[in-house]
Amino acid sequence: MKPIIFPAFLLLLFWTSAFSQNKSSLKLTGKVTDVATGQPVEYASVGITDQLTSKVVNGAVTDSVGHFEIAGLGVGTFTINIDFIGYEKKSVKDVNVGAGGKTLEMGNIALTSSVKTLAEVTVTGQAAIIDNQIDKIVFNAANDVTSQAGVALDVLKKVPQVSVDIDGNVELQGNPNVRFLINGKPSSVFGNSLTDALASIPANQIKSIEAITSPGAKYDAQGTGGIINIILKDNRLQGINGSVNLAAGTRLENGSVNLNFRKNNFGLNAFFSGNKQLSSRTPSSQNRLSTSPTDSTQTRLLQNGFQDFQRSGYRSGIGFDWSLSKKDNLIGAVGYNNFSNSSSGITNISQTLLDPSGFPLSSSEILRNSTSKGGIAAIDWNLNYIKKFGKDGQELNVLYSSSFGKPRNSYYQLQNLTSERLPYAGASGNTPGNDKQTNISIDYSHPIKKGFIFETGVKTVLQNISSVADIRVFKPSLNQYVPDATQSYELGYDMKIYAGYLSTTFSLFHFLNVKAGARFEHTDVKIDFPNTSIPSYNNLVPSLIFSHNFKDEQSLKLAFTRRIERAEYRDINPFMNLSDPYNITTGNPLLKPEIGNNFELGYNKSFKNGGNLYIALIERINTDDVKPYTVLYPTYLIGDSTYVNVSVTNRQNIGIEYNSGVSVSGSMPITDQLNLRGNLMVTQKRVVNELLAGNVTNGTNWRFNLNATYQLPKDLILEGFGNYSSAINTIQGKRPQQLTYNFAFRKQFNHKNASIGFTATNPFTKYISQVSTIRTGNYISTTTVLVPYRSFGVSLTYKFGKLEFKKGKEQGNDFLHSAPSSDN
Repeated sequence: MKPIIFPAFLLLLFWTSAFSQNKSSLKLTGKVTDVATGQPVEYASVGITDQLTSKVVNGAVTDSVGHFEIAGLGVGTFTINIDFIGYEKKSVKDVNVGAGGKTLEMGNIALTSSVKTLAEVTVTGQAAIIDNQIDKIVFNAANDVTSQAGVALDVLKKVPQVSVDIDGNVELQGNPNVRFLINGKPSSVFGNSLTDALASIPANQIKSIEAITSPGAKYDAQGTGGIINIILKDNRLQGINGSVNLAAGTRLENGSVNLNFRKNNFGLNAFFSGNKQLSSRTPSSQNRLSTSPTDSTQTRLLQNGFQDFQRSGYRSGIGFDWSLSKKDNLIGAVGYNNFSNSSSGITNISQTLLDPSGFPLSSSEILRNSTSKGGIAAIDWNLNYIKKFGKDGQELNVLYSSSFGKPRNSYYQLQNLTSERLPYAGASGNTPGNDKQTNISIDYSHPIKKGFIFETGVKTVLQNISSVADIRVFKPSLNQYVPDATQSYELGYDMKIYAGYLSTTFSLFHFLNVKAGARFEHTDVKIDFPNTSIPSYNNLVPSLIFSHNFKDEQSLKLAFTRRIERAEYRDINPFMNLSDPYNITTGNPLLKPEIGNNFELGYNKSFKNGGNLYIALIERINTDDVKPYTVLYPTYLIGDSTYVNVSVTNRQNIGIEYNSGVSVSGSMPITDQLNLRGNLMVTQKRVVNELLAGNVTNGTNWRFNLNATYQLPKDLILEGFGNYSSAINTIQGKRPQQLTYNFAFRKQFNHKNASIGFTATNPFTKYISQVSTIRTGNYISTTTVLVPYRSFGVSLTYKFGKLEFKKGKEQGNDFLHSAPSSDN
């Protein structure tokens, strides 16, 4: 534990004690439900009025389970007003708040359906876009009009403490080891290529994104950086409705259709979405100088060429939710995903041998044609049973989810001397496979008393992967590729995880909220590869969060969580990718899991105008830290083939990494029309490389983004967004800086049920130059990649269908109809 943690903890106790002496920390909580069905009422507005002055003193909106919490009330007598469209307004009078600073539990407040029939309903209001909670930050994408175009990658760029680079790599608080979920569940959609998966989820289907930086014991321990949970839109309103979304541009195209149906206590949802990244040419060059350890001669390698890259994919699925009774709910879904990407190009290679004084001894000019492809086709399904009991908050949750995918990867390359027509060398590889995954979990929560909740559960994760590596080498004498039995193989990978957890939430000393828990996971991995054995291992994963709510919507928290980063199959698979025979990548079957110990001290302030501010001090310590590691070999034997002057890169457990940082994020309505949102994160990284006798690498990285939206008359919205990430030292060189920006405007019409938008990304520069360096003991390499990032696009959105608020014929209530509206 770093020294910063101890004074931070003392600061927390001092601050909470001081505030508890002079400010009211009383909280008022409750739950809003439907009187007929017992189901929670989401997004109902809860206002508190002082009965003496008749002034509104505070308010809140119910969450996804109908719960609300209002803090910082003073002494007095109040009236609670609850209101939501389709229900009669309800008031609870004479709520007495006395001194003492404790939580006042209102219990269950039931709303009655309105019996009025309306020709048309228009709902307006300023909804919060960012919500800071004790263990996570929630970005409500459905409330951000300009987020409705594009894909999940575009929305993630706006989430506080999340960064996305131009290649689609995602980091949370500067850590790339992030666990992704959809609606709180694992999905095979992320199995083969995270970037492809995130590029396939339309932004208009996303309700919110949760950046869970301090996951509790209930969550899987996988992901040292934390968890990102993508919550898709659902619809609890009666009737048939849906949406159609189309987007076309110079670089990206996507489209989606979403259809919802609900009658009484049964609902269906079906969707289809497709996307395509149009073929674009990426120029690149490499300048590498290596030194022979035997005779001190040097070899200079120059590679200049291009790759034409494209990506496409589609997703489809159907799901249902069925309220069997007031206490029983059944949810199920099945989906199919298909993603693919490919690149092909030509590279000119110049290789020169130099004596120790730098005089050329020999040289060769080579032309290489190369192609690589990847993708996956997968089907997944899940069934979720939720049982509620007599006590509010007492719940049993049983989830079964499974998937079957067929990942595919291949490469091809052929080389010839520029002075000759016929090729002299080449290789090809094809690795089809099967990926089966099953998750079974049982979770139970039990309220012991007010403010004291106990949770427990068990989970099993089963994964089985099989693949075949069909490797062929080019034979000049035959002028064709022939199978290479020395490189070809069949591989089996089997992982079983058995987990259980205990967690509790309670109040301490009437002002300190505590959430504590521990999770135990046993992991058993078997891999069918020669001379490779992976022992089973156990991990105890504790989590502890202290928090205190102050008056005026302020809170402070101190959190500790331990996380695990198990090696993914693609990191373990020893398949040699020879699409560039001078720079080979492969897997490492002997990777050990990385362990992350994360500390966070955070302060949150919410403002009455809808703005908020969050400041956090972050410390992350990773042991058995996993990093890509490159080694240069003068000669390297693969099967019967010998490669000369080749670098081999795989992932290694390099030692310990320390990350100390500060994160500042906020959203502020400057005027009724102008809103600003920004994120700043500065991280000091220190890596102790035990592969190089404890060599230490230090580096400072800072990231900043700013989003500005301006509401013009006639439902026209303008937006500007910029993102910058500085360069940073790595254990073997330097990672490049990045600067991206985009402009957009969106026009809504037809009662906001339709819209048209235009976007421009990096409109003033065609390419983003990425310069990376790698240094080892015997060589230095500089690689420059020009990424074609400039693009222009147009998007169309249309929402259709009638929405009906009703209680069902068996209860004798009339129907409340509304005009076409949103599907969220």
